Amino acid sequence: MKILIALTYFRPYKSGLTVYAQRLAKTLAERGHEVIVLTSQHERSLPIEETVDGVHIIRMPVAFHLSKGVIMPSVFFKAWRLTAWADVINLHVPQVDAALISLVAKIKRKPVVLTYHCDLKMPKGLINQLAGWAALIANHISAALADVVVHNTHDFAEHSPFLRRHLAKVEVIPAPIIIEKVTSKEIDSFKVTYTVEDGQSIIGIAARLAAEKGVEYLVEAMPMVLAAYPKARVLCIGEYRKVFGEEAYRKKMLPLVETLGSHWTFLGVISDSEKAAFFHVCRLLVLPSINSTESFGMVQIEAMTCGTPVVATDLPGVRQPVRQSGMGRIVPPQDSEALAAAIISLLKESKPKLDVEEIVKHYAPETIAGQYEEIFSDLINGN
Repeated sequence: MKILIALTYFRPYKSGLTVYAQRLAKTLAERGHEVIVLTSQHERSLPIEETVDGVHIIRMPVAFHLSKGVIMPSVFFKAWRLTAWADVINLHVPQVDAALISLVAKIKRKPVVLTYHCDLKMPKGLINQLAGWAALIANHISAALADVVVHNTHDFAEHSPFLRRHLAKVEVIPAPIIIEKVTSKEIDSFKVTYTVEDGQSIIGIAARLAAEKGVEYLVEAMPMVLAAYPKARVLCIGEYRKVFGEEAYRKKMLPLVETLGSHWTFLGVISDSEKAAFFHVCRLLVLPSINSTESFGMVQIEAMTCGTPVVATDLPGVRQPVRQSGMGRIVPPQDSEALAAAIISLLKESKPKLDVEEIVKHYAPETIAGQYEEIFSDLINGN
């Protein structure tokens, strides 16, 4: 099959959406398909075209940014050519250009599979709100034109104001998740690199420094945690210096984090092997997201496959990994006291022992790519 995948941001940009699309594209290419990714040149230093892991990446020049979105005037002409080449188009939304690309696909009578990642919750401000409205309209047009809409869970789909309008088209496919295997030597090396000392209770958080991630509630919870566990320490992985559209949030958060001193360390973006070691080092992982911009939280599964329990907020989709595995606690969003109580409760317990083989298989990129292949084949063959 010839598969065109389109999304606003792609590698090297890292978010749950981009990691999902990257794993899917790579695995489809490994399974013998021709895969092209159409995305933005969100940094001018990035090449316009390159092939990585068997996936051909085409980046369109960005005229300007609109909040977290990008405007690419030339995308129509490229989409027109690429949809003629493709057997099937897979759009990953939210993205403003999805409506245009899905319309082009329909003109050329090519099937469209829409992968819907999350609802949009835009920051305050006229420009942000305009960008949010534009993306929402584009998403509805794309979903109306799509043949199938894919999401991670029924839970989120049934509660999402957006997806509820398109439930007849929704197919549930889990997110592709993989975590590298690490040796005890690599785990020890991670501890040395990031000065993790014996006796420290490491609380992990894996998130960009963005408002929807609810990082401030973990900051507010930490004094209560430290009263019970004085050697507790937060390690935070993910981009925290340059997150598009989050400059004001960063300025608000950094002074708050500084009050915790050595009990909070930003590690930034780390390698995949270091990330695996990170999950093993953590006593627990916290996912304090506050709204439906977070629809699942793949890092939960990554942590659980390393035997690390999770404290997650009680949001549709986000609560499912803890509900299904029993590995952790679910707390109300934006409740630092409940978050602190859940963390303290888990720190009192031993790390759970779990046979992770079924979890790994269920979320393996090969499993997910196979499910997409079935949908693609049915649509191409007119079934």
